[in-house]
Amino acid sequence: MSTVDPTTLAPEQLREAVRDRYAAAARQAGATLGASCCGPETAAGSAVGADVITRDLYDDEAARTSSAALASSLGCGNPTALADLHPGETVLDLGSGGGLDVLLSARRVGPTGKAYGLDMTPEMLALARRNQAEAGVENAEFLRGTIEDIPLPDASVDVIISNCVINLAADKDPVLREAFRVLKPGGRFAVSDIVLLKPLPEPARRAMRLWTGCVAGALLDTEYVAKLTAAGFVDASVQLTRIYAGQDLDDLAADVKPEDVPADVDVRAVVRDLDGATASAFVRAVKPPAVGGATEPAAAAAAPCCGTQEAALAAGACCDPGAKEQAVSTGAACCG
Repeated sequence: MSTVDPTTLAPEQLREAVRDRYAAAARQAGATLGASCCGPETAAGSAVGADVITRDLYDDEAARTSSAALASSLGCGNPTALADLHPGETVLDLGSGGGLDVLLSARRVGPTGKAYGLDMTPEMLALARRNQAEAGVENAEFLRGTIEDIPLPDASVDVIISNCVINLAADKDPVLREAFRVLKPGGRFAVSDIVLLKPLPEPARRAMRLWTGCVAGALLDTEYVAKLTAAGFVDASVQLTRIYAGQDLDDLAADVKPEDVPADVDVRAVVRDLDGATASAFVRAVKPPAVGGATEPAAAAAAPCCGTQEAALAAGACCDPGAKEQAVSTGAACCG
């Protein structure tokens, strides 16, 4: 782990630091050792079984679907329980890791549906595809790419899930705009993530281990809602599922080693300041339904006012008097 201050890095440099950490986690998982996004690690880098962030997130269905994917799960929640998936739907998991949530989603949407996993780390994609093959799940596909530039067409997904990943992005706005773009009108955004309940002290943001560990890059809960709204979503909400304090933070302090932070940062003082500041949460939002048959709300406004009356009505357009006169003179019908 690097002592580089993440606040001094460009977005691509931060992305590389995150990729490096999770590539190592995938290699550990590939050797049948677990790894955790936010929890304590052994000296060898494998997750402790009693991890305070990742424990008790899934029921027996996860183990039946893929015990290997469950063992390599890196999340802070269970977005598949949040998303209320239905047969025939298309699901996209942002930052799919070892593939557990993709495989669970594929089971729930059935053979007429599809589950995509998107990850930027080749080692994670290899692990996920291995887990998929062992689980015998056919209606899933793992894609390489970043969550800021999703390699899927507009309006192609019914549900977006994610598990403790969006906090790792240097800039969340393009992530949320891309999520909005690929969702169908009426599509659901249903993710598990770490949120802040109060601003982090500046030294905490300077610890790379806290950034790649899902803490230092997290948004305030109110900021998350504001950014979702700015991206075009409606009904955005944050539901807290666990606030971290006490023993949770003692475990975190034990996991952050002196070489993981700048020399002038007191790790234990920083962790004490985190008391009650971080939480796991379910984050929900909806892409507005289509208006007047258009795929985007703005499409109706952009439609021509006059043409055939049926087309104008379908587009929700209405002619002004000048446009109506022109329509009459040219023999076209108008909705005025």
